[in-house]
Amino acid sequence: MKKSHFAYQLPDELIAQIPLSDRTASRLLLMNKTTGQLQDKQFADFIDALNENDLLVFNNTKVIPARLFGKKRTGGRVEILIERIIDDNKAIAHVRASKSPKLNTLIDLDTDYYCEVLARHDDLFELQFYGAPLSALLEQIGHIPLPPYIKRADDAADLIRYQTVFAKETGAVAAPTAGLHFDLPTLAKIKHNGIQTAFVTLHVGSGTFQPVRVENLSEHIMHKEYFAVSQEVVDAVFKTRARGGRVVAIGTTAVRALESASRQGTLTAGFGDTDLFITPGYRFKSVDAVLTNFHLPESTLLMLVSAFAGYEPVMHAYQHAIEQSYRFFSYGDAMFIAD
Repeated sequence: MKKSHFAYQLPDELIAQIPLSDRTASRLLLMNKTTGQLQDKQFADFIDALNENDLLVFNNTKVIPARLFGKKRTGGRVEILIERIIDDNKAIAHVRASKSPKLNTLIDLDTDYYCEVLARHDDLFELQFYGAPLSALLEQIGHIPLPPYIKRADDAADLIRYQTVFAKETGAVAAPTAGLHFDLPTLAKIKHNGIQTAFVTLHVGSGTFQPVRVENLSEHIMHKEYFAVSQEVVDAVFKTRARGGRVVAIGTTAVRALESASRQGTLTAGFGDTDLFITPGYRFKSVDAVLTNFHLPESTLLMLVSAFAGYEPVMHAYQHAIEQSYRFFSYGDAMFIAD
């Protein structure tokens, strides 16, 4: 398939710019994976769509305040987006400036902190930070890295709302957005209903927002993201399948983690970098149902969802969501695809 097959027209007013006051107040589009039938619901109805033998698999990555603003000592404003932390004082990052910084350039972040450009790796830079351990520095002056389609500066509310309530493993620069719909009472109700839960980790990188630049999908080079799937999760998946339950991935990042750990044909505990690019024709090995938000046109995430539920049914569902004024993208509404 071609990139252009995944294009669609979205009115700007349907791009959610702020979160709803209540995490669970979003709408929910139910899609039958076999028939393509659609039902308009509220996210509060999600629990009713689950079976007692199901296993919900969440991504417990934690978003870091990865955006920094500074000024080169030679002049010129700079915006830094941390892509991956290497150690206490080094990171790989995107650096946006009127002119790309040269090696050994010093960038002042405020009166107490600065960084130095150590190396360049294609579009990314290796930076050394001074003044405090990087985690403390980010805590003090970092900004929540809201996606580029949210046309406003981050605020105090985003520190809480652009983070799942179960976030634990630090390392993401973008939220696993399907998980944003859950609050603690909802998780407690899921547990009360006897539905099992498990947690994988996939540190979402900024590459998730990068457009596919080639028309032929076979030529696309997928960005790499760190993932980890424990033996405990593997055992839970096998037990779920044995009792006739469904493995329900909460978000495309949970899908990528589970399927990355299944690349040899069966789910196996492991960790490392994954560049798994899922497009129509892919055979899913460990996921039976998916809860997901609505994704950008021509994005790898829309391609993944189309691979799971079928290209034509998914594109029809997106057109339905537009006609029904669903809210799109990170702070938007959700879609549950299951039989």
